[in-house]
Parts: sequence; structure tokens; C-alpha cells
Amino acid sequence: MTPREPRLEIEYCTQCRWLLRAAWTAQELLTTFQKELGEVALVPGTGGIFEIKLGDELLWSRKEQGGFPELPDLKRMVRDRIAPGRSLGHTDRAATSPD
Repeated sequence: MTPREPRLEIEYCTQCRWLLRAAWTAQELLTTFQKELGEVALVPGTGGIFEIKLGDELLWSRKEQGGFPELPDLKRMVRDRIAPGRSLGHTDRAATSPD
């Protein structure tokens, strides 16, 4: 079976028990992009890994960015690549509102 496109992959550390975080992130992205995403894969890893890739592009690396992505930021990153004209509603409004 060939992967559906676009394919988003979340690799998480099993030693750190980050499956629930990865699954929650996948659920949120699938809910937001139910028509745009072809597939979301959860990939078990080790060594503290938490990486999110869209196709071959690395969107987030816990090691490089120093933590986990904020969900609104991650949604904007995904949207900008697979549905650039699409509004994210309150997520977009929260990013542009003055502090």
C-alpha cells in the first residue's frame, strides 16, 4: 500500500513515553486538516526524539528547537504548506491580536 499524500510523520520517543503527546498532536492536525492531509503516521523512536515531518521537510525537531511545538504554531506551519489560502479561524486571530 502506498502512502497517501501529503504525508505527515510524527516520530516520538518510546523511552520518554511521548506516544500520548504524538497521538494528541496527530488528532489535532487530522481534525483541522481532515480534507487536506492524506495521512498522519506515528513512528516510534528512541533517544528523546520528537520530530514532525511533512513529506521530506522537517517542520519541527525537539532537539533543534528545544522543546515541543505550540499547537497553533504547528497548525500554521502545516497550513502554509498544504493549504496556504485557508483561514485557521481563532488560531489565526490569536496570532495577529495585539498583546
